[in-house]
Amino acid sequence: MGWIALVDCNNFYVSCERVFDPRLGGRPVVVLSNNDGCVIARSNEAKARGIAMGEPWFRVRRRFGGGRDLVVLSSNYALYGDMSRRVMSVLAGFTPDLEIYSIDEAFLGLSRLDACRRSALAREIVATVHRWTGIPVSVGIAATKVLAKLAGARAKRLPEAGGVFDLDAAVDREALLAAVPVGDVWGVGRQTAAKLESWGINTALKLRDADDGRVRRRLGVVGQRLVLELRGISCLPLESCPPTPKSICCSRSFGAPVTDRRELLEAVSAYLARALEKLRARRLDAAAVTVFLQSGSGTPAERRWDMADLPLLVASSSTPELLGVARRAVTGLYRNGCRYRKAGVILHGLEPAGTGQLALLDERDREADDRLLAAVDGLNARMGVGTVRFAAEGLAQSWRMKAERRTPAYTTCWDELPVAAAH
Repeated sequence: MGWIALVDCNNFYVSCERVFDPRLGGRPVVVLSNNDGCVIARSNEAKARGIAMGEPWFRVRRRFGGGRDLVVLSSNYALYGDMSRRVMSVLAGFTPDLEIYSIDEAFLGLSRLDACRRSALAREIVATVHRWTGIPVSVGIAATKVLAKLAGARAKRLPEAGGVFDLDAAVDREALLAAVPVGDVWGVGRQTAAKLESWGINTALKLRDADDGRVRRRLGVVGQRLVLELRGISCLPLESCPPTPKSICCSRSFGAPVTDRRELLEAVSAYLARALEKLRARRLDAAAVTVFLQSGSGTPAERRWDMADLPLLVASSSTPELLGVARRAVTGLYRNGCRYRKAGVILHGLEPAGTGQLALLDERDREADDRLLAAVDGLNARMGVGTVRFAAEGLAQSWRMKAERRTPAYTTCWDELPVAAAH
């Protein structure tokens, strides 16, 4: 039987911040979302204080006296993304069977190792990742992905486990599954959990032992696979090559409402440039672009969305080419005096780069564009995002979202590298 390990970075965003500021160790720390809106990451100490995931920052500030009683940081995605790449690079050295599931999680294939060798390898992974990156991780081992997720959660909750939990070697496996609410099973959403609970299936154990015919009739093939995974029958293989996305989106809320058309053009141009950078990294072209603007405030019913869908004559990932398309869309959507709060772009109709049909009258020098963009992407990868950008993106960018408590981009920007001083 093959075995799967889930490697999960503990409190990842907070752990990244602690790598470069050891003074944060042992202190309650929270990281805020875009525009410093709500809590998206918490240290264990902050969890113990009762701070909830997703809790608005203004409520936390009210409860803790303006944040003086805990450390509050703005999200630093450049740092988190780079630290994630470092962790995944370390994991790739242990096995070629690696599936990067999210920014802080990865599944590893452990082949046919016995229990002792599995646990030894997992402990080596925990020690090596921490020694080489400073990030603490937990490892859950089981026969399937769903069970590995449950084992990973157990590894985090048991300090005596040393960050490693092998579900197959557990003597209380039945009790463990009985203690897991069905809504906490990986792949069970809120609506599905409510449906299962109405049938009297409220734990992972009861879901595992559910009648196959009933599950298949009510939840379809996806539900049946979930039950089989809980029984130790693997239905979700490792995906070493991530599937091609159907679309790529880049959007942000503004730090303050935007009324000026020039600032709106700058923002959309910047979001488009970032989305296209991601597109080129995947070696894809887009056949269409959607530009959207959001105005209004209050409840969702009071918000207004203006959108323009723009099919391209030739699928492309060229920033110079698509900037003109997006800017024309913004000019058509813009309403004088309107207070815009958010904007974004969506690239869709994705296909492998260079495989689309060219237009008969297409006069663009695409090879020159490719060389230019390869140079820009290379510089930004080495020197930090936004080191080189198009003039259309603006310089001051006063519309940028609030990040009043952001720490430096320690690993991706030359001007923000950490400095060690001898005393």
